Amino acid sequence: MAEPRARRRAHTAQLWIITFLSTLMFHCGGAEVAAGAAGSEQLPHRRFEYKYSFKGPHLSQSDGSIPFWIHSGNAIPSADQVRITPSLRSQRGSVWTKNKVNFQSWEAEVTFRVSGRGRMGADGLAVWFTTEQGLDGPVYGAADKWNGVGIFFDSFDNDGKKNNPAIIVVGNNGNLVYDHQNDGTTQALGTCLRDFRNKPYPVRAKITYYKKTLTVMINNGFTPDKEDYEFCAKVDNMVIPTEGFFGISAATGGLADDHDVLSFLLFSLTEPGQQPPPPESEIPKEEKDKYQEEFQNFQQELDKKKEEFQKEHPNVQGEPIEDLYESVNDQEIRQVFEGQNRIHLEIKQLNRQLAMILDEQRRYVSVITDEVSKRGVNAESGQVGQPTQLNSVIATQQEVLRNLNDLRYFSFRIGSVQHQANAGGMGTYENLQHFNDLKEHLHLVKRDVEHLVQKSNPAEKVMKCPDPPPVPTCLSTVHFVIFIVVQSVLFFCYIMYKSQQEAAAKKFF
Repeated sequence: MAEPRARRRAHTAQLWIITFLSTLMFHCGGAEVAAGAAGSEQLPHRRFEYKYSFKGPHLSQSDGSIPFWIHSGNAIPSADQVRITPSLRSQRGSVWTKNKVNFQSWEAEVTFRVSGRGRMGADGLAVWFTTEQGLDGPVYGAADKWNGVGIFFDSFDNDGKKNNPAIIVVGNNGNLVYDHQNDGTTQALGTCLRDFRNKPYPVRAKITYYKKTLTVMINNGFTPDKEDYEFCAKVDNMVIPTEGFFGISAATGGLADDHDVLSFLLFSLTEPGQQPPPPESEIPKEEKDKYQEEFQNFQQELDKKKEEFQKEHPNVQGEPIEDLYESVNDQEIRQVFEGQNRIHLEIKQLNRQLAMILDEQRRYVSVITDEVSKRGVNAESGQVGQPTQLNSVIATQQEVLRNLNDLRYFSFRIGSVQHQANAGGMGTYENLQHFNDLKEHLHLVKRDVEHLVQKSNPAEKVMKCPDPPPVPTCLSTVHFVIFIVVQSVLFFCYIMYKSQQEAAAKKFF
């Protein structure tokens, strides 16, 4: 009986193994089919539209205008960016495309930087696609009651719900008034919380409208990788106008940030089944010939001017012409350098004041030493303890003098290593040690002098502590302690200032 049971068990085990292998093969085959179906879905065709884009390094022209774009309000174009609003109160600015966009689907990549000195900023920045140009208005520097869609980068918490900075997608049919008091949350089609202020790298936003679906992707600015996007918001079944203008606007209020846009790149999207039209079909042949003729005339005039300039200035042939305006990075470096120079001057001033205190302390010690040497010969034998105590006072004064020398050396060392990154923490610890030692020795001096005064007997001729000379007067203990406290506060302020300057310098490198 045992043998048939063993055979049945072996047969049952074989059936279980065959069933498991069949199930595993079925799931693997299904996964391969799903992967093949996903891979077969082709991405849309992307074509760069230069007439609706801008980027550096030659962003603006000599007259301050942006090719194919217009700017209004407080917007300031430069060679490498467009400052939509500076960090001043109650500013508004915007940039808009000159020509209307006529694409069924599109993708916009916006690179910007929002920076300010405060913990909070205001009001924010907006990316628009509307049927009309909103050159000025109350909604982040653009007009209200727009017809289209706006993607708002709101940095100020108007409703007090602590849900800012945030990115909000708001649509409008031309009749709605934007709800400022609630930060547009009552009208938002999609939103996500992202802190886009004061990032080490520029923040990037990718806005895609394809098959009636609007998607917003964000690169948070913590990495130099330009393709490190993360999902923010998605709006399905969204119908927006087929023709309109792209724009970027910003505004400041009681608080202010610098709203800088480094680039705006637009791509037209076409479904894989529909081939995009060739570039030649966009411009008529007559208009194309006209542009070509104007370009050739301009090129000939430019060559003539180059030849004339080379004949008039033979010494500068082949040498590049230096830019008359400093860039943003050069300006930041100059500000950091000026701040370091001011810190260095403050340290030199503190060193001079410390040298004056050190000279007064030396004179005071020398006077005490002379008085003790004069009266030590006439001291009575029963009063031997008092000269000993005076000797301890002198020793304490000499110790204070040595500590002052060390403190002066320490101030010189701060001036020599102020550009090192690790000088701040170590210097703070050593400076506190010196201040504690000085306080301790000053308490010892005061205690010894009081002990001598209490022990002295006015009926007998005893040796008294010599009075300090009238000229020059010694610095009192209270004034000296006050000076030490003031110097400590100045030094801590210097450490904090240097750390802020280093953080600001790292931001631009």
